[in-house]
Amino acid sequence: IRYLSSTVETRAPPSNRTSMTYKIGLTYDLKSYYLEKGFTPEEAAEFDDEKCIQLIENTLKNLGYQTERIGNAIDLIKALNENHKWDLVFNICEGLHGFGRESQVPAILDIFQIPYTFSDVLTTSLCLHKGMTKRVLQSAKIPTPDFEIVEKISDVDMIDLPYPLFVKPISEGTSKGISTQSKVNNKDELLNIIKKLLIDFKNQPVLVETFLPGREFTVAIAGTDPEWKKRYHYEIPEKDITDQCYEIAIKSWKVLGVRDICRFDIRLDSNNIPNIIEVNPIPGLSKESDLSLLVLNFGHSYEYLIKSIVDSAKKRITRIEKYSLSNF
Repeated sequence: IRYLSSTVETRAPPSNRTSMTYKIGLTYDLKSYYLEKGFTPEEAAEFDDEKCIQLIENTLKNLGYQTERIGNAIDLIKALNENHKWDLVFNICEGLHGFGRESQVPAILDIFQIPYTFSDVLTTSLCLHKGMTKRVLQSAKIPTPDFEIVEKISDVDMIDLPYPLFVKPISEGTSKGISTQSKVNNKDELLNIIKKLLIDFKNQPVLVETFLPGREFTVAIAGTDPEWKKRYHYEIPEKDITDQCYEIAIKSWKVLGVRDICRFDIRLDSNNIPNIIEVNPIPGLSKESDLSLLVLNFGHSYEYLIKSIVDSAKKRITRIEKYSLSNF
């Protein structure tokens, strides 16, 4: 018999507690672990190295928090089985297998009502599937390139989009599956790259989009409240384009239900209208990541970035659930 028992201990509101009274667990996928398990460098490309995990942990400690390294989703289950407890989990797990892989850790934590950083199960699953994300954005009249989803080669005959097109796997990050062949100018090139992607990514559907010729920008938004006061962007000269990028990023944030922080990649179409091309609700946090560079570009520290994320997530801490999971 497997059973789950729980008791609830009410704690003081977050505003009445100091950092040292919080214990934050870290969930992550350590790249070296998966490489040792036989994953190829491309298969492990989205996972984090020890340097990044150490950076986050040290930053949390510098902010006054107690920390505990948990590890990946399996490690989390084991830790819960051993009755480990945290006030908050700082989650950067990418997960394994399927469109819901980034939602695996959030789903486990939701079961135990343990608060965590970044977006919830619904948003992380939605945003990993680029086609579904685009359908939601289109329904909200947010500009995003016209597209088709290809699940098998015969689907190519149904595509009625003007060339050039841009082709990529439907649920990968870290530019996986993107190369000089991704931009195609005719049907033969389209067929060749789709065949390759269907093989390389084990029949994962392929996203085919209208290619946008304009400049590309990155917008990051941090927070939980509808004011979104913390906003970072690479400086661009035209204020009207800056404002339009902000507008569609904030509207996308609201529509997709993002929390704490998110990175939006935006590209101008032939009419200089900004379009959402990527949404990343669990963005990379290495010192070299786009998000870190955005923050540094505006005179803020890495510590400021991590503090912004945690401060936003802490607003969801209302009680501590103490669970005992037996025979799991």
